[in-house]
Amino acid sequence: MSLAATNLGFGYRDRRVGSGVTLELAPGEVLCLLGPNGSGKTTLFKTLLGLLPPQDGTVLIDGRDARTLPRDAIARQISYVPQAHGAFFPYTVRELVLMGRTAHLGLFAAPSARDHAAAMAAIERMGIAHLADTIYTQVSGGECQLALIARALAQEARVVIMDEPTANLDFGNQVRVLERIRTLAGEGIGVLLSTHDPDHAFLCADRAAMLHEGRLMACGTPTEVMTAVNLRQLYGVEIAVTAVALTQGGTRNVCLPLGIAR
Repeated sequence: MSLAATNLGFGYRDRRVGSGVTLELAPGEVLCLLGPNGSGKTTLFKTLLGLLPPQDGTVLIDGRDARTLPRDAIARQISYVPQAHGAFFPYTVRELVLMGRTAHLGLFAAPSARDHAAAMAAIERMGIAHLADTIYTQVSGGECQLALIARALAQEARVVIMDEPTANLDFGNQVRVLERIRTLAGEGIGVLLSTHDPDHAFLCADRAAMLHEGRLMACGTPTEVMTAVNLRQLYGVEIAVTAVALTQGGTRNVCLPLGIAR
């Protein structure tokens, strides 16, 4: 399943946030969206999800204008992992993930055996089956994020949009979440994610895009996009991009901040 935006303008009733954005996510692809705070990443995601109407242009889901699709049809095709999640009720991880089946249930319908099986399968795919009956508020930050991704997978959508899925995670858990994202792509799921860490694009993305002041500044392979010149323009700091040797062979680019741009 493909997701595409063409000349997309987005924002709120009283405020335009971005315009002229054209991008496409292919099945099995990881597209990493980079941009400073306030650049419009979350608002763009809400528009792609149909939570906000486009101000200009179109969002296409498998070639169909998203405005012609009912809300539940979009939810069955695109799932969402939010930037932050505040839990106020003592749900178990299993119950939280089961909520992802809502898109497949009718009004007042109770989850079926198939819904429970789909939720448990998503939990197992994220490697957190041992936490299924643990209270969600009692798991670690990394486990919490994996549970949220499992909830999105339980929708059985073929596209997952993730708004800063590694925010507030320690280094080890960031790597684990990114590894799971690559696994999902290997299963044919398209993943669009935002991050504040440019190195994440080199670690897990097939393509990277830069959103600057509501406009798409660059889009292409991480090597093409993640240059010192582009990163300086995007973040306003001097950054060196250099290759490091990997123990298993080959090299990978990394970003090294050098100081404030003058």
